[in-house]
Amino acid sequence: MTINTIAGIKHTDSGNFFLMAGPCAIEGEDMALSIADKIVGITDKLKIPYIFKGSYRKANRSKSDSFTGIGDEKALKILKKVRDTFGVPVVTDIHETHEAAMAAEYVDVLQIPAFLCRQTELLVAAGKTGKAVNIKKGQFLSADSMRFAVDKVIETGNQQVILTDRGNTFGYQDLIVDFRGIPTMRSFNVPVVMDCTHSLQQPNQASGVTGGKPELIGTIAKAAVAVGADGLFIETHPDPANAKSDGANMLHLNYLEDLLIQLTRIREAIR
Repeated sequence: MTINTIAGIKHTDSGNFFLMAGPCAIEGEDMALSIADKIVGITDKLKIPYIFKGSYRKANRSKSDSFTGIGDEKALKILKKVRDTFGVPVVTDIHETHEAAMAAEYVDVLQIPAFLCRQTELLVAAGKTGKAVNIKKGQFLSADSMRFAVDKVIETGNQQVILTDRGNTFGYQDLIVDFRGIPTMRSFNVPVVMDCTHSLQQPNQASGVTGGKPELIGTIAKAAVAVGADGLFIETHPDPANAKSDGANMLHLNYLEDLLIQLTRIREAIR
């Protein structure tokens, strides 16, 4: 698969990496449209193929009172409005089999969360929609083992599979990135993405709120581009400190353009 098959994606002939970026969760229409407007302007200027990212619901939270969403249909309609307004594809994650067909009515790419990447019925349901499927590698899995997740989708007749690395469990409260995984997963003939924000999470904190090291987002992104990642996944927000989900890991929206300029220079250098 190449990303050219994703409806609405632009700049695929630029030779650049592609970008999945947006807020962790959809918090409201104005916020989503504002973030999309900013990123579309940057990626058009730099000729970076772009997919807007936003979760319509957060099913995996440490605490029962954590923010999970503004309502499924409301959030999915906002994602569709982003797509219709800016002419860019959108991606969101699903958590159970019945969500696949529902979300596919609104988005272009279905994302399988890392904790669910071995769930056969979920992968099959996503594949059967005909939409592109982005599978996040489980923190508990080797890169080699992800070939079987790819097979589960392809066996539905859907060749549109993307794999995303988001680090490996390192002790109880940290993750580490093994960049050998990028060429390993690229050998499966699918595009490989580096999740530059979730790979810096510090999960399972005693407070029940996941920590992170956003100051290292640039480091992870630069290394990923240098070793040949096809795409980057970056969660970004205009006010991470007050974001309703995963604020500790997100890149401030004001810093995105400078980082992407540096990354396009690295990409050009290795080409």
